[in-house]
Amino acid sequence: MDKILLSHGGGGEEMNKLINEIIFKAFENEILSDANDSAILPNFGSDMAFSTDSFVVTPLFFSGGDIGKIAVCGTVNDLSMVGAKPLYLSCSFIIEEGFELSKLKEILNSMAKTAKQSGIKIVCGDTKVVPRGKCDKIFINTAGIGQILAKDIEVKNIKKGSKILLSGDVGRHGSVILAARDEIALESELKSDCKPLNLVVEEVLKNGIKPQCMRDATRGGLSAVLNEFASASKCEILVFEEKIKVCDEVVGVCELLGFEPYELANEGTFVLVVDEDKADSCLEILRKFDESANIIGEVLGEVTGGDTARVILENAYGSQRVLELPKGELLPRIC
Repeated sequence: MDKILLSHGGGGEEMNKLINEIIFKAFENEILSDANDSAILPNFGSDMAFSTDSFVVTPLFFSGGDIGKIAVCGTVNDLSMVGAKPLYLSCSFIIEEGFELSKLKEILNSMAKTAKQSGIKIVCGDTKVVPRGKCDKIFINTAGIGQILAKDIEVKNIKKGSKILLSGDVGRHGSVILAARDEIALESELKSDCKPLNLVVEEVLKNGIKPQCMRDATRGGLSAVLNEFASASKCEILVFEEKIKVCDEVVGVCELLGFEPYELANEGTFVLVVDEDKADSCLEILRKFDESANIIGEVLGEVTGGDTARVILENAYGSQRVLELPKGELLPRIC
């Protein structure tokens, strides 16, 4: 690899190599090496979580959201995935000369509304304006701090017999962005799933359910998350295709453009691994927030002899195939 390609930002195999083999090596330390959605900061009276993210989505406005809503949800959700309650958020803007002030106000109002919904305060930030043509309209960075509600929610905890739950249907955000870019006229009111996840996570924790690990299925979608779980835990994973909800509109977009729905980005759907005896009660809580939530699979156990842990997808007829980590360009500028 001599140069950065668009595929290095797609959420698949190329991005994983860039992060693990180059970026992590440059900044190597014990907190970063845990590779959580948020860093766990131990040197406080009570443990804190810290996360940052940048947002370059195109188009800026889409069905069900906009770049401002994603900017808040993205960091709120990353904090939530390590069992933290989001508290404070920073936001920084890189704005292209000539960007309409009316659109900036719309984005700011969306951020304020989503922050209020999440119970998080936007407390600091920065604004830069660059010459026309040096930035595509507007880029946003957010960083967040949250208080840990439940400790040790990490992929290293995944064990044989655990159940895998999905909080909703998959592929809607990616399909909406695809349709908007390719000017596909959808006959339905398909909307992005973009939303903050902290309230549903807090409800799960409040009811005494501590997931072994959690991940929101953003770039690379469900396929990327499940392969990350398998690789990090060295455990084979079995998922049942009929248990994964994919709406008809998403299926249609995928068939039209040749995409795999399990590889499409989501912005308000997450994956949990929980103890078998907690799975049903956890599902009951998830369905209070989204009726599409389901138990989609299980952890088969650790592989031996140096074999690679796989994600196996089984269809309704019992046929199986390997659900691989996404490769190639996928969808750049998705979030």
